[in-house]
Amino acid sequence: MNVLNSQSIMSYSDEITINEVGPRDGLQNEQTIISTEDKITWINQLSRTGLKYIEITSFVNPNWIPTLADAEEVAKGIERAPGVLYAALVPNEKGLERALQANIDEAAIFMSVSETHNQKNINKSINETFPILDKVAKESISVGKSVRGYLSTVFGCPYEGPVHIEEVIKVANKLFEMGIRELSLGDTIGVANPIQVQKVLDALLKYFPSNQLAMHFHDTRGTAMANVLASMNMGITKFDGSLGGLGGCPYAPGASGNLATEDLLYMLNGMEIETGINYKKILSSAQFIQGRIKRPLPSHSLQACR
Repeated sequence: MNVLNSQSIMSYSDEITINEVGPRDGLQNEQTIISTEDKITWINQLSRTGLKYIEITSFVNPNWIPTLADAEEVAKGIERAPGVLYAALVPNEKGLERALQANIDEAAIFMSVSETHNQKNINKSINETFPILDKVAKESISVGKSVRGYLSTVFGCPYEGPVHIEEVIKVANKLFEMGIRELSLGDTIGVANPIQVQKVLDALLKYFPSNQLAMHFHDTRGTAMANVLASMNMGITKFDGSLGGLGGCPYAPGASGNLATEDLLYMLNGMEIETGINYKKILSSAQFIQGRIKRPLPSHSLQACR
């Protein structure tokens, strides 16, 4: 008989940070337009859960993402809670101008590892994207705003297939040179598996410290939670989540929802890992947005409540 002992149990950090990206990444792929009032109510709820990071909207051209066309109204209308960082996605200098007028705390810049997805998502080549993001980062930092980076298609591209780790390292290095404080590594189409996650992180951690990396998993094939555990085993302590499992990339065919924040929180609570987030309040907030979306969301925690 195989007896489990303390030496066979993996050792994880006793504290994990969850970045909530639902109000931006969760809603950007939805067909249902959520009212500005409901968005503000939802974000205010999130501010009272113990979350320390909420990505509230995107200052991209409203023609690209109509569901987030009210970015200024949302950013100006929310109640700012002490100790919570309110971030927004910013694609270029024009978007940054709008974001600064709305007094965001952090600008999130984004690009892809794969050339084709970058062209589809940003309408520019990778080399054309670098100087644009560099200007956004430098200007943000000059006015006292921090900058976070998103790197898409790290584990696979819907157009090009497998992605070479050398390209990931090259693009990540460029973003860190711009002054980003943290880089979120995206499994945009949910193709990653735990062994692949370990291999990618093993390579990246030779160049970048673990406290500057976060993971952004999609649960397209049901592997997001396993990939979280693999990342934790590599020393990663920061993860993006989206309430209800909302989300997906409009420019990545087959990219279904993000890892549900409440599912991740349930697992971490059971493992006695500290997050500072109240599960009941998170679940209530997930139920709120599910009611506004008017369809069942993929979150396992929400399904358990039905």
